[in-house]
Amino acid sequence: MRISLDLARLVTVGGVLLAGTVLVADGTRFSDFTALLSSAGPTADESAPITFGNPDFQQESIADRATQLAADKPNTGVWDMNTLNETGHDKGRYLFTVFESDQSGVQRHDLVTGETETIWQSLVEFDHVSFDACFWTPWGTLITAEESWSGPGEDANDDGVIDALDYPLPYGRLFELKNPTEAPRITNPLTSSSNDNADFVHQNVIPRTSHEGIQFDNAGNMYFIDELNGGSVYKYTSAASLASVKTGKADYFGAGQTFVLRVGNGNTDNATGPFLWIPITDANGAALPGAITITDPNDVTSVDARNTTNLTAFKGTNYQRPEDMQIQTVGGVEYLYMTTTTTNQVYRLDLKKNTISVFADRLTINLATSVAVGSALGNVDNLAIDHDGNIYIIEDFAGGGGDDIWFAKDLNNDGDLNDAGEGLARWASNGTVGSEFTGLYFDPFNKGRAWVNIQHPNSGNDRTIEITIP
Repeated sequence: MRISLDLARLVTVGGVLLAGTVLVADGTRFSDFTALLSSAGPTADESAPITFGNPDFQQESIADRATQLAADKPNTGVWDMNTLNETGHDKGRYLFTVFESDQSGVQRHDLVTGETETIWQSLVEFDHVSFDACFWTPWGTLITAEESWSGPGEDANDDGVIDALDYPLPYGRLFELKNPTEAPRITNPLTSSSNDNADFVHQNVIPRTSHEGIQFDNAGNMYFIDELNGGSVYKYTSAASLASVKTGKADYFGAGQTFVLRVGNGNTDNATGPFLWIPITDANGAALPGAITITDPNDVTSVDARNTTNLTAFKGTNYQRPEDMQIQTVGGVEYLYMTTTTTNQVYRLDLKKNTISVFADRLTINLATSVAVGSALGNVDNLAIDHDGNIYIIEDFAGGGGDDIWFAKDLNNDGDLNDAGEGLARWASNGTVGSEFTGLYFDPFNKGRAWVNIQHPNSGNDRTIEITIP
């Protein structure tokens, strides 16, 4: 039981705070745990694969791929990010997940009935590849995007030959599902009309990158990344006001400008300090003179963000496999957190002062050992935030051998973990062999509930695990 101070009832005597009789119980929180000393070994039960730092946390497998396939529901697996319908009718009822496969799709889990349905599925393998992002928009739609993208000289399809099949590919796209709660379920066998009632649109105003993390700030700016060793950070600003989009008077993706983040002249990798947003498109989304565009095999012309922002005029600062993002608000100021998998770092962007700094890395103290976390922290991938604004860091390792979720303890919310009593603590560990944690998402309507996916296990049976506090 967590005890907190009821500030409205505190009194002072001679300037000394008296709290003795004003303690109130407000329940256990996800931040109430004892740091795990080590990662979990292989689990014998894939339906309950998580070891927690608090044994009172409960886990339940609420969806799995084998059950979907047995019910003739198309499901190519590799379940990735999660989100709820955070606004609108029946808000909080549906949990959405996407498939990061070579034949990507979108599924919807009804938290009331327990039914899991595929509501959009690529009809042909390699037409839509590696859906990773899965986010609810402020105006009530679902967006996803492809993690697959390439540039000249890259062997994108891993066939050992660099040729026309590698660039330009039809991927790197962002899609909007405009009717995510109403789109009907689809079943096997897939036909040419399976997706007809899902309003699923490629929003080509967003330049092509290898997408993963996506976040919106309160003003409606959308932030995204290019997952690449040497990838950059981007911001899209719609030409329409967020208020007009929310009321249906304007299309958020109808027109808008994209920028890349630059520290200094952009030539120093992994740079920190003050940054600028450098435009790569005009206010309508068209490439600025000198920017690179591609026309893909589907005859769609787009701005190539990756290769444009390697040019001097549009140079963005390179980071090493930026992946996920998360926005935290402290005292009315918004901070954007970003993981970089190759360098095992988490960065923090102050969106008011336009500065970027390192939040956590392998030099950060492990609160279980009181020494630097070192190689115990690795392949940092996803981020999540709980009701109290705490940041969680999710690794991309093989389950049963080091795949963990770390809690970042930032007592004074100053954006680093260098102060006394601060650091990282292993919050949970995954025992499903061959899999990784992904898509940790805390229910915005219930501080005692969260979900995480167990992705691409050796068994092939991806799962969604619901985590609750009794």
